[in-house]
Amino acid sequence: MTITTDNLKDMVKAISTALSDSKSDLNALDSELGDGDHGTTICAGFAAAVNAIEEAQTPSEVLQKTAMTLMNRMGGSSGALFGTLFLRAAMTVKEFDDVSSELFGAMWQAGLEGVISRGKAQPGDKTMVDALSPAVASLAQASTAGTSLGEALRHAASAAADGAQATANMQAKYGRARYVGERAVGHVDAGAKSIALMFGAMADYWAQMNAAEEDSNGEA
Repeated sequence: MTITTDNLKDMVKAISTALSDSKSDLNALDSELGDGDHGTTICAGFAAAVNAIEEAQTPSEVLQKTAMTLMNRMGGSSGALFGTLFLRAAMTVKEFDDVSSELFGAMWQAGLEGVISRGKAQPGDKTMVDALSPAVASLAQASTAGTSLGEALRHAASAAADGAQATANMQAKYGRARYVGERAVGHVDAGAKSIALMFGAMADYWAQMNAAEEDSNGEA
């Protein structure tokens, strides 16, 4: 089963809702190590993206509009990095009318590479990369094994959640958190948590959509 343009729009909406529901928690996490506004800024970015993608006609256009909106509305390093994630993903699918499971994994792999190239952080540096990298690796493993998209998304969401939680044991090397030294240990990185929420939202959306279709088919 492939991911359509409308599916991608709905995924962005699901991400926006999940982040909004966790805005206070994300701000609380960020207040421990940064400015305390990560939840507010990323929620504003995705809320604006939901409106920006309404007229998008292709998967690439959905992702590109999301990228540019996040860059413009979030600002700062977070806007640049989350925007780059979606922009690189958009470039990967620009020739396609829908997205296969393999292509879905490839677009996030490209996004991860873009984030690392732009931000220079590596796994273990207590950033969004610590949640994104295991999620991308999980999608690649699922593609090799021929796993269904729904199962692949569940595994990726779990890997991202575990990766985000693991940042609590790390000392930060980038952003404002690097200035607090060992005091960063014990606190989950807000950017990593946002990535975990993002993949969790996509997995939940896909599961709910397929459950609804199965119910509809059963009633027909």
